[in-house]
Amino acid sequence: MTANVETRRRKLDTDKQDSPEDHDGGHQPVSSCCDRICVAHVHSEASDAHTHSCVLQTSGSYTPKHPQRTCSFVEEILDENPCKTTISAENEVEAQKLANNYKFGFRKWKSHVTERPFEDRSEIVKELYSELNVIKPYSVGSLFTCGNVLYVFLFGWWISLVYVFVGLLMFLTVFGIPYAKLCWRLSCYFLWPFGKSIEKASVSVPAYSVKILEDNSTLEAEEDGKPCSPLLLPTPVEETIEEPTGSPQVDHYWRRTSTFAWLLVGYPLLAITHSVLCLISWLLVFTIPVAKMSAKTLHTILLIPPENVRISQATEAQQHEDKVILCCYHAVNFYYYKYTVDGINVFAVNLLLLVIVSLVIGYVDKSNQFVSSEVKFATAVSSIIPLSYYIGMGIASISAQSNFAVGAVVNATFGSITELTFYITALLRGHHQGNKCLQEIVKAALTGTLLGCILFIPGICMIIGGLRHREQRFNSRSAGVSSSLLFISIGGVFAPTLFSKAYGNLVCEDCTNHTGTNSSGSFMCKNCHYDLSENSYSLFHSHIEPLVYTISVLLPISYIIGLIFTLKTHSHIYDIHIGDGTGHLGTSVHWSRWRALLILIAATVLMSACADLTTEHIQPILSHSSISQYFIGVTVLAMVPEIPEIVNGVQFALQNTISLSFEVGSCIAVQVCMIQIPILVLFNIFYDVGFVLVFSDLHLWASIFSVILVNYIFMDGKSDYFQGTALVVVYLILLALYFFAPSPAGC
Repeated sequence: MTANVETRRRKLDTDKQDSPEDHDGGHQPVSSCCDRICVAHVHSEASDAHTHSCVLQTSGSYTPKHPQRTCSFVEEILDENPCKTTISAENEVEAQKLANNYKFGFRKWKSHVTERPFEDRSEIVKELYSELNVIKPYSVGSLFTCGNVLYVFLFGWWISLVYVFVGLLMFLTVFGIPYAKLCWRLSCYFLWPFGKSIEKASVSVPAYSVKILEDNSTLEAEEDGKPCSPLLLPTPVEETIEEPTGSPQVDHYWRRTSTFAWLLVGYPLLAITHSVLCLISWLLVFTIPVAKMSAKTLHTILLIPPENVRISQATEAQQHEDKVILCCYHAVNFYYYKYTVDGINVFAVNLLLLVIVSLVIGYVDKSNQFVSSEVKFATAVSSIIPLSYYIGMGIASISAQSNFAVGAVVNATFGSITELTFYITALLRGHHQGNKCLQEIVKAALTGTLLGCILFIPGICMIIGGLRHREQRFNSRSAGVSSSLLFISIGGVFAPTLFSKAYGNLVCEDCTNHTGTNSSGSFMCKNCHYDLSENSYSLFHSHIEPLVYTISVLLPISYIIGLIFTLKTHSHIYDIHIGDGTGHLGTSVHWSRWRALLILIAATVLMSACADLTTEHIQPILSHSSISQYFIGVTVLAMVPEIPEIVNGVQFALQNTISLSFEVGSCIAVQVCMIQIPILVLFNIFYDVGFVLVFSDLHLWASIFSVILVNYIFMDGKSDYFQGTALVVVYLILLALYFFAPSPAGC
């Protein structure tokens, strides 16, 4: 014991001398005396200012220069317990969301579920939400950028031509000549709007004010801003009450003949043009400034008197007191991938249009007269991506505003609803059509989800995180717990398969010899599988089926035990101390619990519709494609619904919290084994769709090898670029095996 203590003290002295100097969230070494503790400061934009620090406290007087880890040396020696993870967030709801990321059975969510104070966000993010009405000539740099030139080729030239055409129409009406001149000026503006400003010119109307003197002795009237206070009186303190200017002119403007001509001839054409421009530029995301510029032109600039519209260079506008309506410097901003609408990422908002399109073409064009089955399948599968995002955000919102029990139930039910909807729909359709191929596709998708979560998600997170951080460390004990649960769940799922391989009868179909006859000699067979049908009643019904039911009961029980493990029994591994907030009171969540629940229900209904279209139009692809059906199942059908989770994992890795990146994949894999597969078995009991929990040899050995490899990598508590590359390469090798594998039996 004494030698162990001396060794730890020497390590502490070494850590004191070699304190980390990385201010940008880089690698911070972790000593062996205590596990890592992350203090998540969420006081500003997550991707820019989300830092993780640790503080190491010893009995000496040493004060670390940079935040490190919190751990008492004496307590560590006496208790042998890991240090506590401390979370400091803007508010209690956000802290609860961050705490849920460390709990077993809870889906990991990176984005905020509450509104962040705008003043605390970075200047880059503030620029994303600007109204394009601020003149800043000294901080924009060069205006001849690639994005601005791209604007001219994509939008500028045809918008300018539309304004020239509308100007000609207004000129022919005679009454609309003022608007014709405005259109010609705006045609030059929209060809190259950068560095120019559009202001609403002020109208010179006499303004009257009343001056109130301090001693209330005299009231003097002012006209046209000229002071008229007497000489030998104290300096007056005045309150200026200006008459509203322009109101009579606005009323007169809407009664003009030219205005009627403009609203009937010119404005509708420009409204259609700007609506198309706004839609296209919004869908492209990075050109959202163009959408803002078009929207402001449509609802503001084109509806004010033409004589009040003034176009000038931005530097000249500073010399006037006119109100700036529009001033744009750049058409493209690559940081708009961070843009949110009511807490929803802009990509998820835009992809809702894809959901609508897939439902319309799928249920309206039943006979495939206008759209092929391949296109319908692609749109239906892609529609699962935004719906998975909405389900994930709904789960995170409810969990962050509820207690542990409610959060666990919501994560266990809606957390698997995306995959279960597709699996049950495919099994039902295969049963009604008598097509066993869809059952094999479901098994391939289950295995593909396991392989992707075990190998690809941790691997790609290690690679991308390793590009920013040379080496990332994580709590090996926590990772060991997740890996152990994953190993147990994989073993339970594939136990019936191992049993059938040991005692089942191998049956081969389409067997022929080299001469093409069924005479004696060497044979070449296709579709070899183990007979688990009614013909093998003794093996299947007496041995394998009871084993499947037993495992389907034990796996959910193991999941419940894992929840109890997180909450009670071993809370010292995961315990989260919620830190004090930063003083922002009255925090409002993006989605309340009821709103999140309604969105979850709506997304689930839409998900079932998209899953129905996917299974309906997958059969032509399976029949006419030269690619193995195994490959389609383990790639497209397995990984497309997990794209939002992959994005979350990559964001965690970039912020040096690689442990959460691992937990993203582990959580999905554990839910597949402990929740989704038992539910499919239970569903098959009440409605026999022919689902048998026996997998092919390729599924079996690929999954077992993957979980053993990941358990080995997670042992040392650190990750780097090369380990991630190894995992991704192994995943790609397995995909190559599936690509060249023969089609499963029944396909």
